[in-house]
Amino acid sequence: MTMSKSMPAIEREMLVIKLGGSILYRLSPQFFESLAGMMKEYNTVIVHGGGPEITNMLEKLNIETTFINGQRKTTEPVLEVAEMILKGKVNSYLTNQLNHHGLKAVGLCGYDANLLKAALIDEESLGLVGEIEEVENDLITGMTSAGYLPVIAPLAVTAEGTKVNVNADLAAASIAKAAGAGKLLYVTDVPGVLLEGEMIPEATAGEVNHLIESGVISGGMIPKVKSALSVLSPSMKEVMIVGGQQAIFQDGNILGTKITDKGAVAAS
Repeated sequence: MTMSKSMPAIEREMLVIKLGGSILYRLSPQFFESLAGMMKEYNTVIVHGGGPEITNMLEKLNIETTFINGQRKTTEPVLEVAEMILKGKVNSYLTNQLNHHGLKAVGLCGYDANLLKAALIDEESLGLVGEIEEVENDLITGMTSAGYLPVIAPLAVTAEGTKVNVNADLAAASIAKAAGAGKLLYVTDVPGVLLEGEMIPEATAGEVNHLIESGVISGGMIPKVKSALSVLSPSMKEVMIVGGQQAIFQDGNILGTKITDKGAVAAS
């Protein structure tokens, strides 16, 4: 269970955005304009991935990597590459792009100021892969309340000081829960959940589960919507799947597929 430290009072609602590794280098100018607009309405946090680039670098270096139940087994050599890519390359690139578009972005990773504290999930089978147990909210809320945009790479640290890799979708969900965020957005390479080529504007958890079972939601979209379902709670009544190649904020509204828990039980 994700725990949080005391949070200072904030006047605006918290918004957490998760940027997938597949869309990071293809964000449109309209997306950055939308983000600037949202930051006027919300205290905003970005969590990013980088899986495809980590895989490419591991292949170049001939370092073996395997996946177990969707999680990358992280040995010490794999962690070194993940840290190099996530913190050294992706986080730096994204932070620079955001600042270039006039946003006050600050690059961080989970072990900066003990921002994300984690426990190893299963060291024998997964290696250095962690599950977030505690989020240092004082840092996040202090930065966002001052108008800064934290950009967080999904690396964390254990109580023993061991650096660990964390699934970016789950990291974003943990941060959103701990920070009491009212909204969590998963930014992908499609504008939302599609049915016969048309975006579904809103779906309940039950409807999403049916779309998974029927094969309408498939491939890489499945873990994203399941992460969205897992974070739904009385304090977070909606999660959205949005696209990074178009405007996602217009006339005060966020554009994409809204997933709610209305009358349904979230997927396990």
